[in-house]
Formats: sequence, C-alpha cells, structure tokens
Amino acid sequence: MGQLARLVACVGVAVLVLAGCGNGGGGDAKVKLAESRVSDKQKALADAQSQLAAKTDAFCKSSATYITALDRYGDVLHRTAPTVGDVKTAGTDLTKPREEVMSGAQAVSDARQQVATAEKDLADAQAALAAAQAQASIQPSTVPSPGSTPSVAPSVSGTTVNRVKQADADFTAAQQGISDQTPLVQAAQQFNAAVVALEMSWLRLFAEAGCLTDEKQKQAEAAVHDYTAALQKSLTDAGYFQGTVDGVYGPTTVDAVKALQKAHGLPTTGTVDKATDAALQADLQAKGGAAAQQALVSTAAVQQTLKLAGYWTGPVDGTWTPALTEALKSFQKALGVEPTGTVDAATIAALEHAIATAKQPGPAPAPSPSPSK
Repeated sequence: MGQLARLVACVGVAVLVLAGCGNGGGGDAKVKLAESRVSDKQKALADAQSQLAAKTDAFCKSSATYITALDRYGDVLHRTAPTVGDVKTAGTDLTKPREEVMSGAQAVSDARQQVATAEKDLADAQAALAAAQAQASIQPSTVPSPGSTPSVAPSVSGTTVNRVKQADADFTAAQQGISDQTPLVQAAQQFNAAVVALEMSWLRLFAEAGCLTDEKQKQAEAAVHDYTAALQKSLTDAGYFQGTVDGVYGPTTVDAVKALQKAHGLPTTGTVDKATDAALQADLQAKGGAAAQQALVSTAAVQQTLKLAGYWTGPVDGTWTPALTEALKSFQKALGVEPTGTVDAATIAALEHAIATAKQPGPAPAPSPSPSK
C-alpha cells in the first residue's frame, strides 16, 4: 500500500506540473510548434519562389528562340526574304521550338500556382502562431519575420495570354489553308499576316513575363511608342485613324489597321505585316498633297545623303526599296548605329554627321600603317 500511495503521489505531482505548474508551459509548447510550422512554410515559399524564378528563366530562353524562329517569316525584328518553299512548308521548322515554349509556359503557370499555395500556407501558419501566442499571453511581436525570398516573376495578364492563344490558332488555320492550289501572292499574304500577328503577341508576352532587363524594357517601350506614333500619323494621313497620336497601340489603332486591311482585301489581323505596310504606303502616295510629298522628300533625302556618303548607287527618286533598306543598314553599321534599316533618332544624327563630312564620297578609308623605320 505504501508503494501505491507513493505512485499516486507522483502521478499527482506530475499532473500538477503539467496542468497547474503551467498553463503557460502547455502554451509555450504550442507556440514553439506554431513557430516551427511558420519556419517550415517560409522555407517552402522560398523554395517555390526559387522554382518559379528558374522556370521563368527557362521560359524566357525558349520563348526568345521561338520568337527568333517566327521572325524568319514575320520580318518584325530582322529583314529576311522567305522563299516559295518557306510558304509551301508553312514553317514546319517552328514545331519543335513551339512545343518547347508551350511546355515552358505551362511550367511557369504551375510554378506560379505553387507559389500562391505556399503563400496561403504561410499566412495560415502565421495566423495560427498569432492565436497560440495570444492564448499563452505572449506578445504577437515575437512572430518570426519572413526571411528573404527570391523575387517573384511579374504576372502576365489574361488578355495577353488569350491573344497569344488566338494568334496561335489563327496561325495554325493559315498553315492549313495554304495548298499547292493557293495563288502565291495570296499564300504569302495570309502566311505573313498570321505569323506577324503571332510574333507580335509573343513579343508582348515576352515583355510582360519579365524576360527583359529594366534597360531593355525601357528601350523596347520607347521603340514601340515611336513606331506606333509614326503608324498612327500615317493612318491619319491615309484617312483611317481619327484618334489622338499618342504612341499607344490600343483598340482605336487596331481598328484603323483593320479598316486599312479590309479596304485592300487583306487578312484583318490588326497588325502591320508586309502587305498591310505596302497598302498603307500606296494609299499615302495616292492621297497626294502634303502626305505623299513629305514621304517622297524624306526618302529622297535619305537616298541623296547615302549617295554622298558612298552607300547608295541607285536613283534619287523618292522610292523606298529593299535595296535602300540594305544600303541604310550598311551605313548604320559603319557608323556604329544599330542596323535597323529605318530612319530613327540615332540614324538621323548619323546622317547629319554624314552631310557635314560628305565632301569625300564613300566610307572614310582606314589609315594605312606607317612604314617601319
């Protein structure tokens, strides 16, 4: 009986220690457990963000490859000359890079979802910790602050994603609609229109996904603004655009481009492909007056300046041709200007410099080495 009494007494002491000696003791255990869970969720979020950063980087690389492949047919970034074979095969060489970029896009989407889940789990864990601290009468200020985590890639708007999907579907339809019986001009128009629309949509997605550095993003935005403003001005002169020339490629500009395309029987994509640009230039020439005269004088000035600098051997007739584009690119390369083939601000500065130093035709010869003594 003595042993039993001592056992009962020990149990009683243990109960007092666990219960009476501390309501705070049990609370401390709950707080520590909650703190451990918060720490685990913070680590899980950091891991999810690292995975998202890696998936986004892989997507940026694969999408850059795909856009370059598209540009072989779209000529948005670099001027090329697709052949009859290109039109007939309808870009079958795009299949593999397309599969890679689509897979990469899905991987980024899945990684974003994992980050969102990890963020919710962390928020729930932090709320549970705060509740445990309140119950144990511990100041909430002791909640561990989240550690440093990798920055999450920018989100992409649903509108941009839908535009890519629609452009991709239109491109597939254009491919399937070209056969051996399709007239070559019509096939070229349909194919180029579809691929330009697809390339432009991917370029927008590429920027929104954070694939550009801050400096490149600023340069891209400036280039798009200048291009759009010039396009809006031309569309206004041609009678298709009644909005404000603000450099924003919005619904009003898209509608104006579509109106131009419809007037010329072209695919109405809302983006300026080769046939659309040619139609716009034809309309400007047909309008005559100030618009046509300004375009004529501007082109003639470029031809004359390039001729004085020794880069143009063709006529000074105010007609912009592919040969003139190549001559301008050669001139830009020689002067260290980006060879865009268009007269931008940097090129204007270079042209002004050429006019000032155009007494000797041709590029300045490289200095010959002094004879060794």
